[in-house]
Amino acid sequence: MGAGIDEASTSSRTEPGFEVSAEPGLAHKDSERDVCLGLLGRVNRHGPLTVIGDKGYAGRDFEAQAATLDVTIARPRRKDEPGRGPHLAPIRQRIESIYWTAKDILTLERHGARTLRGLRARIASRFLALAAAIALNHQLGRPPRALVDYTA
Repeated sequence: MGAGIDEASTSSRTEPGFEVSAEPGLAHKDSERDVCLGLLGRVNRHGPLTVIGDKGYAGRDFEAQAATLDVTIARPRRKDEPGRGPHLAPIRQRIESIYWTAKDILTLERHGARTLRGLRARIASRFLALAAAIALNHQLGRPPRALVDYTA
């Protein structure tokens, strides 16, 4: 552990829903619904918005609060709900593919950033490098995701 540092008390809040803690499991965790509503309230947009979520976003209160922000929550139905929910499998599959790319190819789980600003810079630079590699592959007539030539 740290040299003379009480790790249980070394947490600080940087932005709503984002807390840094020196020891895993000690960070305060807002519910996904609260974080979602907080982010939806901060989105700069015009017109209605549709949010795709999982079954955890079910609930009359949550959907009513989202409706006050002109947001529609699209989610699969729970087993105890009547009727049919929207077919979200293809959309969810695309989202999972993007997360896999971010975590695996761009190594964002091992980003090494120490501040939120540094994290933003590292994410932006890695997505920019991926976009440049895909564009170069397109110009060279290679498959878009043939990235082996660009890795060290």
